[in-house]
Amino acid sequence: MTCKETKHTEQEMSAAIEAQGFILKMVAKETTGWGDTLPALERIESKYGLPFWTLNHIRIGRAKTVEGGMLRRIKSAYYDMCEKQIMNLKHELEMDGRLGDDANSDLLAKISILAAEVKAKKQALKPKRKTAA
Repeated sequence: MTCKETKHTEQEMSAAIEAQGFILKMVAKETTGWGDTLPALERIESKYGLPFWTLNHIRIGRAKTVEGGMLRRIKSAYYDMCEKQIMNLKHELEMDGRLGDDANSDLLAKISILAAEVKAKKQALKPKRKTAA
């Protein structure tokens, strides 16, 4: 005899695995060293408004499913984090250029393209608002 509550579709379970991957990447980028995992989750919570315990549950593999809206918010936070890293890299290369290293112009062009692609992915995750007719 099986319990109805424990039957999850493959799609629901794959959403949980996908969300776990994004959270693990964000935590890895946010941590500063050993023992900083939970404080890193707290920083992610405060930056992106994602619930700490939800993030932790998904991160450790306890969550069997993840609601579509939560997955979208997690992905959006991840892309935002990537966008900030890209902007930091772009700034560093621009500073190098000001110091006399002109070889970075092709890298800056590629970084601009990458930044636009990440921004587009983030925009695609935003829910479409219905306009009144």
